[in-house]
Amino acid sequence: MIASTAIAVSPCLSLADGNLVISSNQSDAAPRAAFETLVENFKAANPDINVEFNTIEHEAYKTAIRNFLVADKGPDIGMWFAGNRMAGFVSDGLFGDISSVWSENGLNEAMASTRSSVTFDNKQYGLPYAYYQWGLYVRTDIMEANGIKQFNTFDDLLNACAVLNGKNISPVTIGTKYLWTAAGWFDYLNMRTNGLDFHIQLMLGKVSYTDDRVVATMANWRKALDANCFIDNHQNYSWQEAQPALINGEAAMYLMGNFLIPNLPAETSANMDYWQFPDINSGMARGEDAPTDLIFMPANAVNKENAKKFLSFVSKAENIEALAAATQVLPTHKDAKPLDDRFLNAGAAVLAKSQTAQFYDRDTTPEMAKVGMQGFQDFMLNPDDVMEILEELEEERERIFGKL
Repeated sequence: MIASTAIAVSPCLSLADGNLVISSNQSDAAPRAAFETLVENFKAANPDINVEFNTIEHEAYKTAIRNFLVADKGPDIGMWFAGNRMAGFVSDGLFGDISSVWSENGLNEAMASTRSSVTFDNKQYGLPYAYYQWGLYVRTDIMEANGIKQFNTFDDLLNACAVLNGKNISPVTIGTKYLWTAAGWFDYLNMRTNGLDFHIQLMLGKVSYTDDRVVATMANWRKALDANCFIDNHQNYSWQEAQPALINGEAAMYLMGNFLIPNLPAETSANMDYWQFPDINSGMARGEDAPTDLIFMPANAVNKENAKKFLSFVSKAENIEALAAATQVLPTHKDAKPLDDRFLNAGAAVLAKSQTAQFYDRDTTPEMAKVGMQGFQDFMLNPDDVMEILEELEEERERIFGKL
């Protein structure tokens, strides 16, 4: 049996040489089952290693990781996110160097597409196992019943909101209790208003949050708020708690990553489609969010050789393929076949012709992300306070990144 805890504040550590302690944030049913199967397969191939697999609820993990990374002894394997979301941990010496896993398993070529997102000073500090598209997940049965066709412009999206509201259907479900879902709306509105390059410069602290171009992004967001596009009381819901509105037909759309699909009942997903977020400025290249998830070895891991053995095992094409299929995301290994799934096929086609960002809280620093995402939720609740909110964000940007 795999030792597994649904909710915990810190992983249970074992110190024997033949142990491997894994701390997982994959608490939703489908990904949790996929990792449990992966661990069982690893145990079968390595019967001399005693595996302890601890699952921590996804939001609680964000606190737990900051505790176990600075403990005297940490777990041997953890899970996190690529890009700037891991950069601070790497610069603080809290992620272990796993470059040998990359070189010994031919991953520099096999995972070339995601290598840069886990590489710092030419060393690799994570093993990407999945990436996935974001976009609008739409109840096509509701859309068709109300004469709404797939839209290519933001004005068409606003018009769809008006039609749906007239039928007492909430156009867009969202749960902003944990803030990051609101950041998804900022990402797409900013990329569609100003382009990906500008968005990345903002994420890197090289643009002021009071810049007229950011103000224009917020003005476009205000249009969606004024059109009553979002469900009421979203600040009280997690992203999972916002799903029933979609499932029950009370809402028609959800801006979310493809990890939404395994969470939905089969009869709901059968009525769903994936639509790319529409244009605001015609002719502007469409940037896309494509977050990358990873497995890593903490610098304070007790059983480093076993950790590297596990990472090497996970990196095999067949294991990456199995994880991606079970969780309905795109595999990171070039020899891993993606699941023949219409949502993934659509997402892969979009990403193949797009430049991508990670996500707001992965592209900027954790300190900026915390204040920024709170500001976005505040804006959705009090849009008249937009300039005060942007000024607060700019104060934080200046504190973190310095004056422009």
